[in-house]
Amino acid sequence: MRSLKLAGLWQAVGWSYVALVVYFSLNPSPPDLPSFEGSDKLAHLGAYAVMMLWFGFIYLPGTRLLVLGGLFVLLGIVLELVQGVTGYRSMEPLDMISNACGVCLGGLLARTRLASALAWLENRLYGGGDPMSHP
Repeated sequence: MRSLKLAGLWQAVGWSYVALVVYFSLNPSPPDLPSFEGSDKLAHLGAYAVMMLWFGFIYLPGTRLLVLGGLFVLLGIVLELVQGVTGYRSMEPLDMISNACGVCLGGLLARTRLASALAWLENRLYGGGDPMSHP
C-alpha cells in the first residue's frame, strides 16, 4: 500500500465508485451517451480504467492490485451476464472485452508516475516530501 494519510477515505471513494458502476450497469435507464458509433464501448473502457487506476493510486503494483484487477474483470463479465437476464438491458460480449481492456489500461497507468496522484495531493494538503519522486 502506498503511504497515504487518508488511505481509508481513498478506499471508500474507490469502493463507492465500484458501487456506482454496478448501479449504472443494472439501472433500467442508463445515462445517455454521445451518439457516435462505439461510444458505449469507450464508456465501458473509461469506467473500468478509472476504477483500476483509482486503486492503483492506493496500492503499489503487486499481488493486491493484480487480484483487484482480476476481480474487476470478473465484475464486468458478471454484470454483463446479469444485464442479459434482466429483460430491460442486453448482454454484449464486446462490453465485457471493453471492460477488461479498461482494467488493463488502468493497470498499466497504475505503473506510471500518474499513480502517485493521491500522494501528490496529500503532499499539497499536508506538506512533506515530493511523492512524485517515489512512485
